[in-house]
Amino acid sequence: METNDQPPCLARWPRVRVAQIVMDHLGHAWSADDIARQYPHLSLSEIHSALAYYYDHQQEIDREIQIESRSAATSHAAARHSPLALKLAALAR
Repeated sequence: METNDQPPCLARWPRVRVAQIVMDHLGHAWSADDIARQYPHLSLSEIHSALAYYYDHQQEIDREIQIESRSAATSHAAARHSPLALKLAALAR
């Protein structure tokens, strides 16, 4: 899982980030088996490898998750005040 200044990803699935697997593991309290059921294209060894990488680089991955969470919260707040959201809210009244 070489990073090259990119978020750590799975070698076979470069679009699947370690942080995604960790968020499912911690946020939903999913085991590796639970994650494998949700993402059948991932092998158990890939999931365990991602979790092992996380525990070896916990501060780095936690920082990535924190930045992503802040960004999502900011986007969510902005979307509530978008012209479309305001029109839909007016129609719902």
